[in-house]
Amino acid sequence: MPKAIAIVSGGLDSVTLAYLLHSENYDLHLLAFNYGQRHAKEIDYARRCAHRLDAEFDIVDLAALGQLLKGSALTDDIAIPHGHYTAPSMAVTVVPNRNAIMLSIAYGVAVAENAEVVATGVHAGDHPIYPDCRLAFIDSFNMMQRVAVEGYGNPNLRLHAPFVQIGKHDIVAIGARLGVPFEDTWSCYEGGDVHCGQCGTCVERRESFTLAGVPDPTAYQS
Repeated sequence: MPKAIAIVSGGLDSVTLAYLLHSENYDLHLLAFNYGQRHAKEIDYARRCAHRLDAEFDIVDLAALGQLLKGSALTDDIAIPHGHYTAPSMAVTVVPNRNAIMLSIAYGVAVAENAEVVATGVHAGDHPIYPDCRLAFIDSFNMMQRVAVEGYGNPNLRLHAPFVQIGKHDIVAIGARLGVPFEDTWSCYEGGDVHCGQCGTCVERRESFTLAGVPDPTAYQS
């Protein structure tokens, strides 16, 4: 059985990614990252996903590093912007080089475990805001890692981003087909008891269920 190292935050996209890989018969090792994010409760949802899929699970503690990545509303004392996800105000949620850092660690694990795949759930809806979610980044990072680990690990090791050219509503549709328990995923950047319903990720989540024609089981504060 081929092995996949998947970065799973506990959000809708990454949990659907894990279910997709599981349906493709990968032996899964899920990695969740604590980088000092205010919505660190998402990690609990990643753990639950791993338990349901009987997957190996580890939390990578980068909380100290998060203190150095200043200027982001996710790691600093800056208000979370509300409104549409692709609005210019959402740029304040960028955590500098976050995906490259996480993927580098995931590749190290992949080499150590002879995995064939490192997987990430980035999607097209992220493109306007996050440069490290775009196809150019995925392709370039894949090429860089081929050089970085040449001669080590699985010779077929590759970066897999199956959602990079589709929208979040498409991911919802895929997840519905796979039986993803969407109510057991976390998107909200505010990190409260329930989804706030107002931040960019909550707005995007709501819109995606509507566009996909899938009932939204999420409890929102407003």
